[in-house]
Parts: sequence; C-alpha cells; structure tokens
Amino acid sequence: MENKITFQFISEPGDVNFGGKVHGGAVMKWIDQTAYTCASAWAQGYCVTIYAGGIRFYKPILIGSLVKVMAKVIYTGNTSIHIAVDVYSRKISEFEFSKTTHCVIVFVSVDEEGTPKPVKKWEPMTEKDKHLEQYALKLIQLRKSIETEMQPHLKDYL
Repeated sequence: MENKITFQFISEPGDVNFGGKVHGGAVMKWIDQTAYTCASAWAQGYCVTIYAGGIRFYKPILIGSLVKVMAKVIYTGNTSIHIAVDVYSRKISEFEFSKTTHCVIVFVSVDEEGTPKPVKKWEPMTEKDKHLEQYALKLIQLRKSIETEMQPHLKDYL
C-alpha cells in the first residue's frame, strides 16, 4: 500500500491574490485535496479532516509556475492518519523546485454512517520515516496543549 502521492500542475490566473501571487487559500485547497487523496488511499475509503494547522508559507508561488504538492503518511492512530504535506514550485523555464509551504493534516477514516473505523498501521522503515513519526507524535502533544489553552474561549461556541 502506497503511503505517498504527488500532484503536479500549473498555477493559473484564477489563483491570483491582490499582490499578484497565488492566493494562500488556493494553496490550502491544493494541500487538502492532495492530503485527502493520500489519506483515503491509505484508508481504502472515505476520510474526514479533523485537524489542519501549522500551515507555514515560506515563499510565494508565482502565477504560471509549475506546482508540486507532495503528501505522505507519517503516523497512524487507531482511526487517524497524519499526513505531512510539502508544496514546491518553480518557473517552467527552471529545473529546481523550491519549497513554498509545509503542514500536517490529520484525517479520520469513517464508514458510511460517519463512524470512525480502524486503519492499517503505518510502520516507519527508514530513519527519515522514524523522524517524521516522532515529529507527528510531538505535534499531537502540542495540539493537546493548544486545545487546553483554547478551552475557556470555546465554551460559548460548543
């Protein structure tokens, strides 16, 4: 079972923001689409996004650039799948991609009724994979801290 997927395409004029670069919302949509495809392929079924945070934009993407979005499973819980996503771009006339964006998105595999269902365990095979798994585990702890911090501010909305 493949644990990664890559999408490539050209950014289009409809993706432009007021500054003449690709809109951050367009990049977030590409990230979600690629990560969803990776997660649902791993789960062999439908998945829902339960967390998307820490999206880091390193540099803008120019309109007309070749964009590469790479998504990879880096950790699985009982029903959850953590996907690391990196976005790269380059001018068509160049050969080297540069990283523009990074984030981790968490999905949960669900059945037809929306009930979480178990996923196959992802096992890290390389040192890099082991490092990514530790990164995911650290992010889980950080998210728990953030949730605790936010709790008093959410009581009026939940």
